[in-house]
Amino acid sequence: MANPAYVAVDWGTSSFRLWLIGRDGGILAERRSGEGMTSAAKTGFSQVLSGHLAAVEAPENLPVIVCGMAGARQGWVEAGYIDVPAPLTSVLTAAVSVPGESRDIRILPGLAQRNAATPDVMRGEETQLLGALGTASSGAQAVCMPGTHSKWVHVGDGKVTGFSTFMTGELFDVISKHTILSHAVAGAEAQPADAAAFEAAVSAAFARPALASNLLFTARSGQLLHGISAASAQARLSGTLIGLEIAGALQNAANSGITLVASGRLQALYEQAFRTLSLTFTAIDADAAVRRGLSAAAEAIWPN
Repeated sequence: MANPAYVAVDWGTSSFRLWLIGRDGGILAERRSGEGMTSAAKTGFSQVLSGHLAAVEAPENLPVIVCGMAGARQGWVEAGYIDVPAPLTSVLTAAVSVPGESRDIRILPGLAQRNAATPDVMRGEETQLLGALGTASSGAQAVCMPGTHSKWVHVGDGKVTGFSTFMTGELFDVISKHTILSHAVAGAEAQPADAAAFEAAVSAAFARPALASNLLFTARSGQLLHGISAASAQARLSGTLIGLEIAGALQNAANSGITLVASGRLQALYEQAFRTLSLTFTAIDADAAVRRGLSAAAEAIWPN
């Protein structure tokens, strides 16, 4: 095997991603599974990690850097939070060691916004943010990180000044499965996507966010009265929620350009939404960003 330097792990609520990183920064091996925090809390975090380390033949003395929900209060070891405003680099020196392990395992902290009117937290996205913007970012930026709980982060000259969480992905899942709209979207996956319906819904929700719950119901009423397809109904639901998110995120922000940190289907959806609204953006791959953030942390903790 090539000379490995460390193992990088992104441990989410429902997902686990591990990369064996070489001394040249290249990826020597990769593992992905559904053994997120929820599953690992039952199986045992150490056992889950050990199984993946054995699968990539990681040497016994190789250190491991972890970000994400493994550091939550209900995770492996609580890693706490860095309060904002704070430099992006602040997470690099605040990693928590996991006790009782034969190898050096560190878990990175999250970020907390303790304003009583707008309390918010993130865990995992701070590492992705660091990897996306780098340790020497300058100027003011709005960063969008879509997901189950989308994060919009405001960064100025390398410092996180504030952020907001939007439950867009979770709301889509709940509404499409556990409300009257579940009948409207049934079978949508078997039909071609309706881009026009998505774009119209994004525009409507962005322009009239106060009507969001009414706009959502049109996915059902439009089907009953005008025979729109399940794919169109799903597109209306998705577009309304994403348009609502963008409207809220940009409510008090000038459009100086957005950095979109995403991958796969979510990247495509948000790019489509931004184009529909004529918003300027730059896209950065989320997987690459989190690896770069974990690498920055590893190099700061183990410089040799």
